[in-house]
Amino acid sequence: MLDANYIEQNLEYVTQQLNKRGQDYTKDLLFVVSKNQRRKELLALVEQIKADKNQLSKEVGEKMKVKDVDGANKLKLQVSDMNSDIEKFDLELKDVNSELTQALQEIPNVPNKNIPIGKDDNDNVEVRRFGDDKLIKHETAHWDIATKLNLVDFEAGPKLSGSRFVVYTGLGSKMIRAIADILLSRHTNHGYKEVMVPVIINAEAMYGTGQLPKFAEDAYKVGDQYLIPTSEVPLTNLHANEILSLDSLPIKYTSFTQCFRQEAGSAGRDTKGLIRLHQFNKVEMVKISHPENSMEELELMTKDAEDILQMFELPYRVVELCSGDVGFASLKTYDLEVWFPEQNKYREISSVSNCGDFQAKNMMTRFKDADGKTKLVHTLNGSGVAIDRLVAAILENYWDGEKLNLPKVLQPYFNNQEFIK
Repeated sequence: MLDANYIEQNLEYVTQQLNKRGQDYTKDLLFVVSKNQRRKELLALVEQIKADKNQLSKEVGEKMKVKDVDGANKLKLQVSDMNSDIEKFDLELKDVNSELTQALQEIPNVPNKNIPIGKDDNDNVEVRRFGDDKLIKHETAHWDIATKLNLVDFEAGPKLSGSRFVVYTGLGSKMIRAIADILLSRHTNHGYKEVMVPVIINAEAMYGTGQLPKFAEDAYKVGDQYLIPTSEVPLTNLHANEILSLDSLPIKYTSFTQCFRQEAGSAGRDTKGLIRLHQFNKVEMVKISHPENSMEELELMTKDAEDILQMFELPYRVVELCSGDVGFASLKTYDLEVWFPEQNKYREISSVSNCGDFQAKNMMTRFKDADGKTKLVHTLNGSGVAIDRLVAAILENYWDGEKLNLPKVLQPYFNNQEFIK
């Protein structure tokens, strides 16, 4: 959530930057400024009335000391009126704060000043590529390969749970387990602390990272709680309402979890295969950083995700998301897109974002700087990587028409066999 005072003090800049997202936020921002100004007026007004009331209360005591009962009673009536005013203005302040919070929760993060301008993912900017010499094309989709090799049962998932659920079987199930271990081992060997988190979380945590209220339709709700859309939510919220020490930063977490997403906005897209599931496997990376270092940490986290794809020797590219495609909570995002031979295109397999202090303000996650001042941290998150999509990419890139040649990094998990047939 953005800071209302920051919006008020930088209204022109914030409006200019947010409108680059392809939507006009002018009215929303002016509403926030008006409510914030009224909030401050009410706070000052109530504070002044309370100060006046305290002074009158002292005068009542002085009147009573000199037996001036009539004078004391008159002052008491004024104090009573003041109490009524305070109650009235407190109620208005509560309403103003509620309206202000609701408005701020619908406003996305301010994109960084150098973000590429564009409408959608067609305008994202390619930063670099890896493995151009490994680009191949063929006409066998990953779901056909998985079915031929008995790695995935695409009929059992819908039978048990409905569309966009799958059942990994035999060596397919083993592949998920092996990949999770490879990914976690890589990240934990590079400074990340492995954490196993709950997959059911409370609404407060979802608000903390910005999933609510904006993306409520994409969430699976269980009573008053939610299934996690990604372990970014519990990992980032581990330090909600805390003040961290300067020397503890950056904090780096990684976790392997099942994730759950309704995919409400993707009707008709990727209905076959492993690309867009309702329940999926992912290793997540989260950083809690000093504000001055967060852009550098973003570059390092992107490299952490790239290393995974290089370990599997898969061709990919890195793109910087344009203003019309960058996520709600992000100020800068890189997507890693892996090559899919059957589709003859790159598809997203990891998204790495710097959210600045947008989430930290929701969660009140702060730190003490070198001068002892309390400031908001910056939060970052990234897929390290989406495992089901990695499986799909392996299937298509390592299929030779008859068998699946296993990536070298996977072979030790399969008794050193070189292929699955």
